[in-house]
Formats: sequence, structure tokens, C-alpha cells
Amino acid sequence: MNVEQFQQLLKPLTDMVAPMPVDKELEKSLEKTYPPGSELFESIDKACNEAIAAGWMCAQGSEGRRFGRVIEPSDETGRLSVDVVDLIDIAGPHHRHPLGEICMILPITEGALFDGKPRGWCVYPPESQHRPTVTNGQALILYLLPEGQIDFTR
Repeated sequence: MNVEQFQQLLKPLTDMVAPMPVDKELEKSLEKTYPPGSELFESIDKACNEAIAAGWMCAQGSEGRRFGRVIEPSDETGRLSVDVVDLIDIAGPHHRHPLGEICMILPITEGALFDGKPRGWCVYPPESQHRPTVTNGQALILYLLPEGQIDFTR
């Protein structure tokens, strides 16, 4: 799989998310429409792991904290960027989400949590902020950012 094919795989997701407010209702809708175990959820998980193994995803950083923007926001993605991080028992850099953040939690280690949440979805509303934290092992987090906006703080 390449980046273009990955973007096509994500199309049902980006088409659903793009017109919706970034809030807890979106999180509920994602859990209902594309829950863990659903065909799309599992296909995205598999594609992320294959892309990392192929070297074109999470190509920045070092062991314990790898990351990278996979897709820039465009009309084809509903103005959403796509980033993926691979975190092992770490609190990442503090940042703010000017327009919100939609996170797909893909544990690699059974029982790994992202910000205290298991495999599934986590939506942060506009102007929220956090230190993305993975505990109990290793997890991939695919996150969508409206207009690609994220502000890292010091």
C-alpha cells in the first residue's frame, strides 16, 4: 500500500468526519459507525502497521516516540490532515488543538491506553490541549486535524 491507497482507504472516514462538529457527539458516532472490530477500523489498523514496516509511516523520531504527517489537508480529505504516532509508555509534547483532534487508538500491546482510553476513538474539541500519553505498552494513534492545525507549546 502507498500513500494514495491509504488516503482512499480513509475516504469513508474523512467523508464522515469532515462536515461534523468536532465534539463528543462525533466520538459517539465514530464508535457506532466504525467501532473496533469493524471492517474499516481493522483495515486501517493493518494498513498502518504495514506502512510502518515499509518505512513510509512514522519515519521521524526514535524508538519510543515515532511520528509523521502522512496526508496534508486537502479538498479530497475534507480539509483534514492525517498524522500517525507510535508511542511506547510516554507522555508526548504538550499541544493545543485550535480546531479539535480526532484520534483513532490502535494498541499494539494488549491493554495499552491512550490518555486513559482503550482501542477505539477519542475526540478532543476545538481549543482543547493535552500531553498525548500512552501507558501500559505501545500504541499507534492515527489522528485527524481539521486544516492540519496543531500548536505545540513549550
